[in-house]
Amino acid sequence: MEKFGISEMLKELGLQKVNNGASTGAEWIETKGEELQSFSPADGQLIGSVKQAGWEDYEKVMTRAQEAFKYWRMVPAPKRGEIVRQMGDELRKYKEPLGKLVSYEMGKVYQEGLGEVQEMIDIADFAVGQSRQLYGSTMHSEREMHRMYDQYHPLGVVGVITSFNFPVAVWAWNTMIALIAGDVVIWKPSSKTPLCAVAVHHIMKDVLVRNQIPEGVINLVVASSKYVGDDFLKDRRVPLISVTGSVAVGKRVARLVGERLGKTILELGGNNAIIVSQYGNRNMALRASLFGAVATAGQRCTSTRRLFIHECMYDLFKEKLIAAYKQVKIGHPLDENYVMGPLVDKTAVEAFKYAQEQVVKEGGKVVYGGQVLEGKGYESGTYVVPCIAEAENHYHIVQEETFAPILYLMKYKTIEEAIEMHNGVPQGLSSAIFSKNIHETERFLSHEGSDCGIANVNIATNGAEIGGAFGGEKDTGGGRESGSDAWKAYMRRQTNTINFSTELPLAQGIKFDAFDD
Repeated sequence: MEKFGISEMLKELGLQKVNNGASTGAEWIETKGEELQSFSPADGQLIGSVKQAGWEDYEKVMTRAQEAFKYWRMVPAPKRGEIVRQMGDELRKYKEPLGKLVSYEMGKVYQEGLGEVQEMIDIADFAVGQSRQLYGSTMHSEREMHRMYDQYHPLGVVGVITSFNFPVAVWAWNTMIALIAGDVVIWKPSSKTPLCAVAVHHIMKDVLVRNQIPEGVINLVVASSKYVGDDFLKDRRVPLISVTGSVAVGKRVARLVGERLGKTILELGGNNAIIVSQYGNRNMALRASLFGAVATAGQRCTSTRRLFIHECMYDLFKEKLIAAYKQVKIGHPLDENYVMGPLVDKTAVEAFKYAQEQVVKEGGKVVYGGQVLEGKGYESGTYVVPCIAEAENHYHIVQEETFAPILYLMKYKTIEEAIEMHNGVPQGLSSAIFSKNIHETERFLSHEGSDCGIANVNIATNGAEIGGAFGGEKDTGGGRESGSDAWKAYMRRQTNTINFSTELPLAQGIKFDAFDD
């Protein structure tokens, strides 16, 4: 651990060997639940542990959150934006240690860890501007001397449930926008990366204290479903729950929240594909395919899972891609000599191995990689060689999302066939085409083109910018977070009509004269 300054990093972030698992902003609650131990996938070392929050702790957090909402909703939005601006500045101060923790606890390489913290900073900057742009619309009334408009009000307590693969950025995508919208937030992080969440709340503490922000505006509850699970989803005091996770998790959340007519933002699985046209720039497509499939060891929602290559260049492209894969250096994520770190845990490794077994069983072929690395530096058992396999789109395993670096190659003859195969999976998050043919690219972006929430031309499937609304369709959930007009999901819409006459005309010209003054 000392080789990479881990102890110093943990100290700088205020992390102890054992940490409390509930916070209401500047105050930590003494939790007494079973310790949740966090081991680094990089070397298998114990980083620290968190005493999980129980339902009593959750109730304390909820009470503070509800009280804080009464205050926070009445703070003018630009002033809420000023607090968010300071949060972004605080993250700038801790970018290096927090980025290192993200890398060490989750397994992504250090540059990606830094990049994730930069996304937090970027969305804070975006939210500051958004705080002055919570626009409604005006409409012309059909009644004389009436004015109509719509406006947006805060929802209340927003629940944010995050996944391990982006242990801090997804919280920020939701929280920064929710805060400027006037909401307060309760964060339930992944049990695989709890220390990242604890560290973020340590960082935010100074901003809250110096601005005298009451307890409960941002809150943390670290707990497995054993302690805080379905009850959180069923809680009517939480009008909106934003979830990043698997399709199975999303369906359960949607059902439980939907039964109480609550709102959800669902960011679920992706089965993302790139179409490599004979009219595309081959080198660009190669770089995008490699980055899309291997970055974060294939553990991004937007990782490239499928590659459709025109038959006239299939063999050559496959050869070049395998050559590129052979250059991928795999090792400790904090060692900048490596570009790919480990999978998050051994469960992920088993899923990686299972996918290869299934694709072969269904008639496919592994053409590169797939091994679990052993020996010095790989003692944790979580390092793998990224896999390339030839497959058919209809294979059951190809229809699923395997959260690991496995890429399926397929041939196509026409752009129509490529788009049909591209869309022929249950998920619909991110997509891309590499082509300089405007007829192909425009078709890909048209009504009959990609059915994903994100569709790119000559750029990889991963690496979405915070300025655009992030999310997908079909089994991906349909939710949107981060930029564009995603802020509307965190607010309730209200239509207002003002009568400034001395008469009371009714809508649609209805006559109702029974009342005699």
